[in-house]
Amino acid sequence: MRHDGLVTDRALVSRWLAGYEAAWRSPGTASLADLFTADASYLQSPYEPPVTGLDAITRMWDAEREGPDEVFTLATDILAVDGPVAVVRAEVRYGDPLRQEYRDLWVIRMDDNGRCSWFEEWPYWPGRPFSARDDQP
Repeated sequence: MRHDGLVTDRALVSRWLAGYEAAWRSPGTASLADLFTADASYLQSPYEPPVTGLDAITRMWDAEREGPDEVFTLATDILAVDGPVAVVRAEVRYGDPLRQEYRDLWVIRMDDNGRCSWFEEWPYWPGRPFSARDDQP
């Protein structure tokens, strides 16, 4: 799929991921307009209702992070790109010393301008249940 002369490929997704991390590390939320469409949907988990629209995503972003000085590492691996959709594996580690970590799959749908119109997370934390069995604590 073409995006104003760009092809949705690993290079485009890689640039978007770098922008995402840079936005998380930057004060304010102005750079989110470069990453997300005005009507984007952001699911923090596949069964959570989506946060819809750039304004709502901005509010969620501010509420979820400690601020631009938050200590964390983010390692990403692009698993697949198919048309406008990419699947990325992410590992996030917060704090020094480490206080929280999780592994995540991201499903990212890009629009014709290379911005995200759909972002869906599938997060997993150490020590938390991952099975669909009914007998989980």
